[in-house]
Amino acid sequence: MKVKWKYSYLKKDINEIENTLHKVVDSTQPILKNASVQLLQSGGKRIRPVFVLLSAKFGQYNLQSIKNVAATLEIIHMASLVHDDVIDEASLRRGKPTINSTYNNRVAMYAGDFLFAKALECMSEIEIPSAHQKLSETILEICLGEIEQIKDKYNFDQNLKCYLRRIKRKTALLISASCEIGAIASGASLTNQKCLKDYGYYLGMSYQIMDDILDFTASEKELGKPSGSDLIQGNITLPVLFAMNDLALKEKIVSIHEGIEPETVKPLINQIRKSTYIKAAKKVSEAYLQKSLNSIESLPNNEAKEMLILIAKNIGNRKN
Repeated sequence: MKVKWKYSYLKKDINEIENTLHKVVDSTQPILKNASVQLLQSGGKRIRPVFVLLSAKFGQYNLQSIKNVAATLEIIHMASLVHDDVIDEASLRRGKPTINSTYNNRVAMYAGDFLFAKALECMSEIEIPSAHQKLSETILEICLGEIEQIKDKYNFDQNLKCYLRRIKRKTALLISASCEIGAIASGASLTNQKCLKDYGYYLGMSYQIMDDILDFTASEKELGKPSGSDLIQGNITLPVLFAMNDLALKEKIVSIHEGIEPETVKPLINQIRKSTYIKAAKKVSEAYLQKSLNSIESLPNNEAKEMLILIAKNIGNRKN
C-alpha cells in the first residue's frame, strides 16, 4: 500500500512506536533477541499500529499510553507470522528468510511464544479491563483460526462459509481489534468504538481476500515468495473456491496433494490467474471494502477519518 506519505502527520508517532517495538522485544537471550530483530527488520507495513493511532484520534490522544497498545498489536501479528511459517514450512517471507529457515522449527515456535508473552507484558501498562478482554478474545480466535487452517489443508470439500470464517480469524479480527482497542484506550465513545471495530473487521476481510488474489496475480518479486504458494501448500482461498465451479479446473485442483512438485502446479496457477474467477473474488473484496467505508460515515470529520478512508481505498488497488 503506497499511502505512507499521506500519514506524514503521524511520522513522529510511528517512529516512536518503532523504537518501542525494539525495546519491547529485546532479550538477554541471544537467539531470541536475534530472531526478534530479524523479524522487525524484515519489513512489514505496520498497518495495525497505524490503525491504533488513527482510532485513538477519536478520543483523548496520548501517545505515551497508546504506543503500548500499538506495539502490542504489532508484536502479536509478528508472533502469529512466526507460527504460520512453521505450519506452512515457509522459507521466505517478504523475500527474506523466515525464523524457522534461519534456525529451526523448535526455535521458531519458542520465538513466537516469546513474542506473545512480550506483547502481553507491553499491554500490562494499560489499566483498562475492557481493552485486555478484547485482546484476549482476539488471541483466542487467532489460535482457533490457525487450527482450522491446519485442519482444512488439502481439504477441497469446503464452502464459502468455511473460508470466510477462517480469514475472519486469521486476519480480520486482529485489524478490527487494533481499531477497537485504540479507541477504547483513548476513551472514545462507545458509538465510535463500534464504528471503528466494524471498519476494521470489514477492511480486514477485504485485505485478506486481496492477499489471496495477489497470490495468483502478483509476481514472485512483489510477493516475496513464489506465486501460487497458498494453493501448493493446500490452503483453499476464494479464487480457488470459485475456480472449482469449473469441472475441468476442479479436477486439476483436487489432484494437488502434500509434497507435490511446485513446477507441476504452475500451469494450473496460470489458468486461475487468467480466469474470470479472479475478478469474481475481487468483487467480494470490494463489497467488504464498501462496508468498511459505510461503517465510519458517522465518525467526526477529521484528518484521522480521511486517512482511514484513504487506506481503505488503497487496499483495493495494492500490488503486494
